[in-house]
Amino acid sequence: MTDSATNASTPAHRPWLVRIPEIFEGIADSVLQQLGAVSSTRLGQDYYLIKTATPAAIRQSAAAKFVRWNLPMDHTWPCNAQKMDGFIEKAAQTLLKKFGDRKPQAIFIGTLQPTSPDKYYKGLASNLRGRVLQLFPKLPAATVEEQDPNAETLFCLVGKEGLFCGMQTPRASNGLYAGGSKYIDQDSPDTISRAGAKIAEALHYLLLYRPPLPEGSHWIELGACPGGMTSELLARNQRVTAIDRAPLDKRLDGRPGLKFFLEDVAAFQPRPGTAYDALLCDMNGPPEESIEQVIRLSHFLKQRGLVVFTLKVPRVDSLDEPNELFRLIVSMSNAAGLRLFAQTHLTYNRHEFTLFFETVRS
Repeated sequence: MTDSATNASTPAHRPWLVRIPEIFEGIADSVLQQLGAVSSTRLGQDYYLIKTATPAAIRQSAAAKFVRWNLPMDHTWPCNAQKMDGFIEKAAQTLLKKFGDRKPQAIFIGTLQPTSPDKYYKGLASNLRGRVLQLFPKLPAATVEEQDPNAETLFCLVGKEGLFCGMQTPRASNGLYAGGSKYIDQDSPDTISRAGAKIAEALHYLLLYRPPLPEGSHWIELGACPGGMTSELLARNQRVTAIDRAPLDKRLDGRPGLKFFLEDVAAFQPRPGTAYDALLCDMNGPPEESIEQVIRLSHFLKQRGLVVFTLKVPRVDSLDEPNELFRLIVSMSNAAGLRLFAQTHLTYNRHEFTLFFETVRS
């Protein structure tokens, strides 16, 4: 076989940016191996610039659940922007030249260190986006949540390592933001727990797959104490039936739209004829037991009713145990008429994943 024939039959290795949450840093090498990475460079807080001949594995392999966000690298510019004169103008003109004809629906620019106390790169990203928007024709989506999940967006990330850009649909990237995360302010004195930020980000993430539930939708929440998620849902004018053996935070007393049952989830039985729009479960304990209660109470959901389930896994030291647990939970749910349509690791998740199901019973 000639060299040219060999090269023609060998898949090309493409550069790709993947985000593996820092909490999974200990298994990052195993994740990257399953993604088919032949090389990797650590960038920023939890990004990896890789080369792979199997980009489909980023979204379809068993390791995909550990990748919060991904982007093909159509343009990379390794540089120190902070020490470069005219960086913003040079970068903006280059982006127009490389991506103008591809007509992105929107342009969003983030940072490789989104939680850094150093605000330089956050300001740089904002200023660069402002200049780019001056150069490009008016784009269809002006804000993050106006994006069509299935239309291509130009996403860019900037940091001390340089500028990294690519075009892909938000759904394929697994997030509407550059980097995928919606950061929720938890400094308010009204914040009850970090769980409120989890459901806020989960509802934002859901825009990748379905419209938001209308105001007045009825949720049943399992294991609601102390009430962080309950509070967030009520603030969005949702109705909540909350169940827990422990009481909710006193700040929720008397809140309109809230019914609270101080009892064990396993003992709770809705009244005949009750129909919920959505079910939320963030309970601690063995996930096999939690999903059994979700399945039991999902029979009170409307058709295409939504289930938001936090899959809590043991401390992650390898891919095998969380993957096996994931397969078990999904198998149990499918057998009961719940279809998994999305999964992710949220900013405020720890050793846990947020799974999204909907009822598909006839």
